[in-house]
Amino acid sequence: MMHCPCRGRLKLLLASLSFIILLTWLYLLAGNLENGRSLLLAPCLLESTEARFLEREVLASRVRQVEEENRQIRLQLSQSQGQTEGNYGNQQWVASADTGAEDVENTAEERANHSECVRSPTAEKCELIHVACVCAGHNASRDVVTLVKSILFHRRNPLHFHFITDTVANQILSTLFQSWMVPSVQVSFYDADELKPEVSWIPNKHYSGIYGLMKLTLTKALPSDLSKVIVLDTDITFATDIAELWAIFRKFTAKQVIGLVENQSDWYLGNLWKNHKPWPALGRGFNTGVILLYLERLRKLGWEQMWRLTAERELMSMLSTSLADQDIFNAIIKQNPVLVHQLPCFWNVQLSDHTRSEQCYTEVSDLKVIHWNSPKKLRVKNKHVEFFRNLYLTFLEYDGNLLRRELFGCPSQATSESTRLQKALEELDEDDQCYDFRRERIMVHRVHLYFLEYEYTSTEDDTDVTLVAQLSMDRLQMLEAICKHWEGPISLALYMSDAEAQQFLRYAQASEVLKNRKNVGYHIVYKEGQFYPVNMVRNVALRNAKTPYVFLTDIDFLPMYGLYDYLRKSIVQLDMANTKKALVVPAFETLRYRLSFPKSKAELLSMLDMGTLYTFRYHVWTKGHAPTNYAKWRTATTPYKVEWEADFEPYVVVRRDCPEYDQRFVGFGWNKVSHIMELDALEYDLMVLPNAFMIHMPHAPSFDISKFRSSPSYRFCLTTLKEEFHQDLSRKYGAAALKYLTAQRNI
Repeated sequence: MMHCPCRGRLKLLLASLSFIILLTWLYLLAGNLENGRSLLLAPCLLESTEARFLEREVLASRVRQVEEENRQIRLQLSQSQGQTEGNYGNQQWVASADTGAEDVENTAEERANHSECVRSPTAEKCELIHVACVCAGHNASRDVVTLVKSILFHRRNPLHFHFITDTVANQILSTLFQSWMVPSVQVSFYDADELKPEVSWIPNKHYSGIYGLMKLTLTKALPSDLSKVIVLDTDITFATDIAELWAIFRKFTAKQVIGLVENQSDWYLGNLWKNHKPWPALGRGFNTGVILLYLERLRKLGWEQMWRLTAERELMSMLSTSLADQDIFNAIIKQNPVLVHQLPCFWNVQLSDHTRSEQCYTEVSDLKVIHWNSPKKLRVKNKHVEFFRNLYLTFLEYDGNLLRRELFGCPSQATSESTRLQKALEELDEDDQCYDFRRERIMVHRVHLYFLEYEYTSTEDDTDVTLVAQLSMDRLQMLEAICKHWEGPISLALYMSDAEAQQFLRYAQASEVLKNRKNVGYHIVYKEGQFYPVNMVRNVALRNAKTPYVFLTDIDFLPMYGLYDYLRKSIVQLDMANTKKALVVPAFETLRYRLSFPKSKAELLSMLDMGTLYTFRYHVWTKGHAPTNYAKWRTATTPYKVEWEADFEPYVVVRRDCPEYDQRFVGFGWNKVSHIMELDALEYDLMVLPNAFMIHMPHAPSFDISKFRSSPSYRFCLTTLKEEFHQDLSRKYGAAALKYLTAQRNI
């Protein structure tokens, strides 16, 4: 075989070329590291310790450089996700529909992992945050309390709530906040009736009615020196400190005046059904459940004229609004997109059906504000609705007394009532054996008036009378029976915890009897302290009776059928408008849980003779009702007068302006006795009605009577309070009241 000399040269050429390529690759690699720092070290040197150390240093330096570059990229990305620079076209942190699923997950993961580093700034320490709500009616007043609880739970700043209310909500919320006494919380009210002419000309199909348009008037309704405010719907729940939302005002550009979250439904896209024609909006439009309003700038822009002209122009073709103020806000923004600062959508996670709300969060920590913006409220369709519902229920049933906490480090803005209470507490002797009883007397309980819808129309003859009583959760079953026996107005005070109040609400809404009675006022007195403040609770029910006369009774008594009409006739007959009388309704009792209720006095007397009925407490506390003179009542046909005797505690009908119950008496003992004693001191005539009666239904002993029977300390303190009451009565009514002290000593 002949050897070809060219083949050797070819091998040499290939080897040389490979070596050159290798050297070039190593040179380029070295150029990328440390800006050209050479790694082309002799093979023999690579074996040395110095070479290995140098290599590690170079690689470590490069790793640190890459990590720093990545950190800067993540920081910039997170900042761009957490804010938008003004115009509608800017992207929120949520990826758009055409973004890959992997990118969305990576973005969410990076944001979650670095949330502490890029957290948005909050308000300055002790900076006052202003919050506005439009609230009208009984249901909205109940809803707004849950919103307020969620805000108070997270807050670290003083708050000023601005409520635009009707008469009903004003009475409910003003009483609630006065009795709640939360430190560093101010409340202002504005009359919605005065604002109605501003928006009543706008036809509106939304279920919120005219009140759904009133957010448009806030530049006029709120004080002229108020520059910024957060505006919220009543069906909002906060999952974070509201100061974070307030701080977003700092991100507004010079031209931005409104902060809003994009609408998460397809409403404004106009494709929900055939011929669906929404108001004009940019893209999906914006939801007005959460609004940052820069009032100062809006006023300078001539906001009132702006929204009026926009509404007038669009109504020419649209004829009415479908989503109330939201339609008008969106029409304005469509024409002036520079005005809006788009908020990240987690500031208004909208839970109405057919929304894109699930794209607003990937972790629980993402949630900021939950918005139940559906008429169905908690029954909306959302794969995480159970979680949202539980979060809402947490605040719904949360003990509001626990939110009375001070903001340490901020100047306290104590109200006159809280100052008075603090002074009264300081004057008490903590070593006094009856300290707890005395403290209960001055305690201020949180009160929610008219917890359910209430309607009352006064009668023309001024003889109307309200049944007044108090109860706790264990007497709830009496309500339906009382409503069947008494067709007139009722004022009930219910002593309950926040959670029990919600149980009562569900019970009442499920009862055909109760939900059809609109003339029953239910007033919640929230539990606090060791004792049942029975007279304080009675006074709440008494103060909120609307009629000229009141029938003061207990919840475990059923009035006879027709008693309401009979009392109204007796009021006229006995000229109660011009005389001081207390009409006594004789009390009886049964030991049977099932009773065929007597339909007349004759039938009652027959049952009395047969032993089916008894005069009330004849075998336990005879003196409580003995002065009624049941023997005379059996044959009486006209009202008769009886004299006061020690421990007399009848159930009476009096004018509404009668003295209130003495609140020093709590739990069991002397709570009604003291009241009748004061009526007698005021020279009320005690008149027994001959054709009236009421029957006490059996029930288990109350917790307080058990404490009275088992605790010597309880009985000692009750005796002490009696003596002090006698002394106070003598100072108040002079020598005429000495007979009460004498009667007590003769017992």
